Amino acid sequence: ATFSTVITVYQDDNILDLAGHTAAAQIRKSYSSSTSTAFTTAIDSTTSTGKITLSLTPTQTAALEEGRYVYDLEITKTADSTVTRPIQGTVTVRPNVTR
Repeated sequence: ATFSTVITVYQDDNILDLAGHTAAAQIRKSYSSSTSTAFTTAIDSTTSTGKITLSLTPTQTAALEEGRYVYDLEITKTADSTVTRPIQGTVTVRPNVTR
């Protein structure tokens, strides 16, 4: 299935304007896993909304085996290469039922 979610990034309780930032996100079986699946990341064209869309295609989600995974999202301020991780966590992947 297609996966997509929108994250709103805050800094000091205020929405962060993402102008001049890039975003990258990955999901891995474990923190030490050498293989990963990269989310497609898209910063909203109105950067002042602080919104980043993370998505995976059906091909990418089909390749994920059942189980627990870890993920994170990092944003990089291009002016000084400062990297911030606004969200991280665990995901449980379950096989589909509907065919």
